[in-house]
Amino acid sequence: MRAIAEIGPVDRSTFEAEILLAAKPMVFRGLAADWPAVRAENGIGAYLKRLGDAPCDMIVGPPDIDGRIFYDADMSGLTFRKEPGSVSALIDRLEAAAPLVAAPALAVQSLSARDALPGFDTDNRIDLVDPAIGPRLWIGNRIVVATHHDVIENIAVVVAGRRRFILFPPEQMPNLYIGPFEFTPAGTPVSLVDPEAPDLDRFPRFAEALPHAQTAELGPGDAIFIPYMWWHHVRSLDAFSMLANYWWSVTPAAQPGLAPVDAMVHALLAIKDLPENQRSAWRAMFEQVVFDADASHIPESRRGIRGDIGGAAKAGLRRQLAALMSR
Repeated sequence: MRAIAEIGPVDRSTFEAEILLAAKPMVFRGLAADWPAVRAENGIGAYLKRLGDAPCDMIVGPPDIDGRIFYDADMSGLTFRKEPGSVSALIDRLEAAAPLVAAPALAVQSLSARDALPGFDTDNRIDLVDPAIGPRLWIGNRIVVATHHDVIENIAVVVAGRRRFILFPPEQMPNLYIGPFEFTPAGTPVSLVDPEAPDLDRFPRFAEALPHAQTAELGPGDAIFIPYMWWHHVRSLDAFSMLANYWWSVTPAAQPGLAPVDAMVHALLAIKDLPENQRSAWRAMFEQVVFDADASHIPESRRGIRGDIGGAAKAGLRRQLAALMSR
């Protein structure tokens, strides 16, 4: 795997003009080196406890899963359970488990810093995103998060411990053997392949994804930009690990009630069971009309849905779709 490109701390204008628009991953070494939380790495538990003790659901798994938050062997269940707890209770359990050779998997995921630990986001800031975007916190021990993607932009900052990231570009999805959409470990579909120990007999196409993989190990104060829909596998390497991430969207405001995943589900219902010759015809139609979207050969006034659609026209199309789907 090749290394993810790296750069030192950058300002927001440089990030938006050069890195965000390129839609390629980037590691920012030392971006948050001056954060009070990062400087408190050895005393991070006490630092967090001083900010609050909000209730939260804790992920708890037995030692034999080696921290992998995933499906069980026959995919009838998951390798972990959720227990009610609090930030301080999690910290206490992490500190008690730290010296164990075979420690249970312990974590809290996607915790809103502003709600759970007031003051964290004002004490610890990055300048690359809008200040209105609050961080979400990921605290645990040696947790392994399966390869997944987010339909949103992401900057993740390592606060304590080390994390190893493995990334794949969106077009490698067919080679990643993505699992169910409806039953997932944490809400988003995941790859069934362990990229650190792939079973190429079971998942032979993954060999085609490997040359496109990029990896980096980050320490406290380092950050990574993970672009929209890039697949990423994350391993926490230490007994106390913490990440703060920022999610945001740069796409135009979505039409109310519509999202790309909804279009995909609709297409599955309408196209999946057609004969192959018809599916091929629609594949070509989607490629031209939706993804290429070139309608320059049609006078602008006659492009209809293939042209610039105004708000009123979009509202009419939504009503038409709603009527069709209610039949």
